[in-house]
Amino acid sequence: MRKDHERCFGNGVGKEFYAEYHDHEWGVPVHDDRHLFEMICLEGAQAGLSWETILKRREGYRHLFHNFQPARVAKMNDAELEKILSDPSIIRNRLKVFSVRKNALAFLQIQDEFGTFDAYLWKFVDHKPIVNHWKTMKEIPPHSSISHAISKDLKRRGMSFVGTTIIYAFMQAVGMVNDHLVSCPSRR
Repeated sequence: MRKDHERCFGNGVGKEFYAEYHDHEWGVPVHDDRHLFEMICLEGAQAGLSWETILKRREGYRHLFHNFQPARVAKMNDAELEKILSDPSIIRNRLKVFSVRKNALAFLQIQDEFGTFDAYLWKFVDHKPIVNHWKTMKEIPPHSSISHAISKDLKRRGMSFVGTTIIYAFMQAVGMVNDHLVSCPSRR
């Protein structure tokens, strides 16, 4: 790959898993509720850490949190969550671990109200991705007025680890925002 056509991220030796994520997931519109729940939980786990750190532990999260099936996660009891805190396959932060169940409960309420979490979420962007035209990674903002609105509403509904910066990263991850650089071969 020519230098001016490198990925936005995930280049270099030892970054193949990160390149795979960049090439096949980041910026691709997601409408599956289970996947949306997974991504909002993983983005919350990432708070204060690198996304690379979370991607390396993704399978651990999937295993411990019932493949992010919201109804199953919502039924997890304190003892199960305490046991998870001793598992090195994830980030063992008490607030983050317990927030997954809390967020599952709020997620289910949103599904009840809107039919799907997808219907609730994508209305914030008129059901179509926002396509930006950045030339460098430095141009990409850490949040937006839309991520702020979603964050505020999710917090009001009882979710945690859904700050405006986390939500902007989530929006990028699930394709609500296409922030692939104009020179990126994965730009769709």
